[in-house]
Amino acid sequence: MLTDLAVLAVLAAAMAATTAVLVKWAAAARSPLRKATVAFLLLMMAGMLAGALAYALHRGTEGAVAGLWIASGVMSLSVVVLFVGFLQEAGSSADVPQPPRLGPGFLASVVALVLANELLMGWTFDLLAGGLATGGGGLATLAAVVVSPWFVFTMAAEMVLTTWLLRDRIARPARIVLLSQSVLMALSPPVLGTSWWQSGTIYLSSIAMIVLFVFLMEFLYRQRNLATGFATYLVRLLPIYGLMMAGIFVWQVYGDVGPFALSVVLEMVVFFEAVVRTEKLGGSNGFSWQLRPFWAFQVLFWVFVSELFMGAVLAAQLDPADYLVNLPALPLAGSAWVVLQDAVSNGFYFFANTTATTWFLLMMGVEMGALVVFKMREARGRELRARLALMLGAYGAFAVFYPSLYYGMFFPNAPGAANPTTVPVLGWSMGIGSAPLAAGVFGVLLATYLILGAVTLLFGRRVVCSVFCTAAVMYQGTTIDAMKSFNRSSPIARKFLGSRFSNAYSATTAVVMVALAGTSLLSYFDSVGTINVTVGGADPSVFLFVLSFSVLWYVLFVTIPYAGNYNCVTMGWCYTGQISAVFSRIGFFGLRVRDREVCRRCTTLDCAKACPVGLVDMPGHFRTKGVFRSAKCCGVGGCAEACPYGNLYLSDVRHWVARLLDRSGTPPVGSRLPMAGSPRPRSGGAVSSRATPRTSTVPR
Repeated sequence: MLTDLAVLAVLAAAMAATTAVLVKWAAAARSPLRKATVAFLLLMMAGMLAGALAYALHRGTEGAVAGLWIASGVMSLSVVVLFVGFLQEAGSSADVPQPPRLGPGFLASVVALVLANELLMGWTFDLLAGGLATGGGGLATLAAVVVSPWFVFTMAAEMVLTTWLLRDRIARPARIVLLSQSVLMALSPPVLGTSWWQSGTIYLSSIAMIVLFVFLMEFLYRQRNLATGFATYLVRLLPIYGLMMAGIFVWQVYGDVGPFALSVVLEMVVFFEAVVRTEKLGGSNGFSWQLRPFWAFQVLFWVFVSELFMGAVLAAQLDPADYLVNLPALPLAGSAWVVLQDAVSNGFYFFANTTATTWFLLMMGVEMGALVVFKMREARGRELRARLALMLGAYGAFAVFYPSLYYGMFFPNAPGAANPTTVPVLGWSMGIGSAPLAAGVFGVLLATYLILGAVTLLFGRRVVCSVFCTAAVMYQGTTIDAMKSFNRSSPIARKFLGSRFSNAYSATTAVVMVALAGTSLLSYFDSVGTINVTVGGADPSVFLFVLSFSVLWYVLFVTIPYAGNYNCVTMGWCYTGQISAVFSRIGFFGLRVRDREVCRRCTTLDCAKACPVGLVDMPGHFRTKGVFRSAKCCGVGGCAEACPYGNLYLSDVRHWVARLLDRSGTPPVGSRLPMAGSPRPRSGGAVSSRATPRTSTVPR
């Protein structure tokens, strides 16, 4: 048996190498004869495999005869294809050069034949190896063939070999993506039935997917202009990865390999279509993704879909007792209206349960946190780097440790310790609910809000929106931060530009705050037994928290190309942010300039362009007042970093105390002030008039 498997493995390796070479020939084929030669060889291979499959299905004399007839017929067809190509070559004028492109018919035939050969080989070898690929017939058999090791591992080898053979014709970023595809193909959990393989590949494929997404995000940040073909390839590939992760989840929970098998086939089609037309992966860099909101939306949407199901897969693998039992399972039966309602409810709570899991939040923290680390390397200001580091630590504490580990670790016998998400303090919007612990948390909540209000008064809204809130990690990484350009280009986001409260902003804020007050009151009356009101079976305050931070927030995140960056702030959707904005507006925090004359002479407006919440009116305030204060300002600090003259700084209680003590409080300037041609400051002339502006390196 081992000898037979070794022989089959050698044959599979030979087929992978042969197919890779033929794909390379197809990528270089331009004349009719060369195209016909590639098709001829692929058809010859298909004929041999089809004949072998006929014999494997019906071993014996009849199967052998049927196999010979099938092989002979397909090979005869291949000869006809070669003959037609020869006639076309002979009939063409030698003086007329062939067009440097591949026709869609030839491309489709190559991809179809490669796919057919893989299916035939996988089915045949699985049968000869004693597998159960025959399944239940029809689509079930096809799915079983696709997830067999003979298909998946051979395909992964073909992808690696093809990429290596065409390495000189494929740009480095595209090569990395193509090789990542082969790695993810090889790490397919349903391929082998052993538990160690299935659990190990779930972890490894998740890591590989995260690394790929981090690479793509950082690449987009570094390369604002993409090759059109590569940009198209990405938005074709990412939905397949969303389907692949959903397929792994369906297989993991329900045992159905159909969706995963479909994703494997689609990935193969997209891969070979790309490598056969390698010129499409290169080309001119005329695709500016910051000017293509729909393209950017597709990238964010499908990356998030992949992450959502990846989080579900990890939660089902690592914490099945708590996660799977909470999966919604309303019956999809009855009238069309009932089915629609139940489907929407199931989808909503699946979404909310998954985004609230430790593993989803940890995965998102690693992925988006890596982009923050990249930004830290670029940051020039020590204070900015310190805030970014504190922000990462706060995410780890408040998104992972406290909600999921702290309560059960230190209070193992307390109610709700087995499922920390049921504890009112951890995950309930205002801590008011119908659980037994609800009445006892008022003091903790009051102290929390008093402390939060106090530090916000002293240091501004950035305490919440740029440090403690998990959204800060999501929004401030390199690539997502670069999407602040959509704040000024999107018709929707433009309605929320500036520090003034537009009608749209006021309406959103009113809805959010009324919902907060209403659900809190309902929840309180529930807890004392006055009424009994639930929303979707959940306490009203719990439902509002889930809707706001486990569903709506992610919807806003993927719609950044239309709603703008930091849209939870710019549009006023976050009630926690609105509460902190009140304290920030009356506190010590503000943006100040060292010399108003520099701002009057400045024509770059870099500070406004760098603002992630679209406070485009700040330059006017600097020119007239020398200070800018807004309830929307999150204190990210990008404006100060972007100022080409080092004229802007973030002022809080520390500077107020310094001004009070020594009537200064303005941070040291260095040699960047004033801008070229501006007069020497009248007082405090510690600045050289010979200083010249520096070139801003902050991406805009």
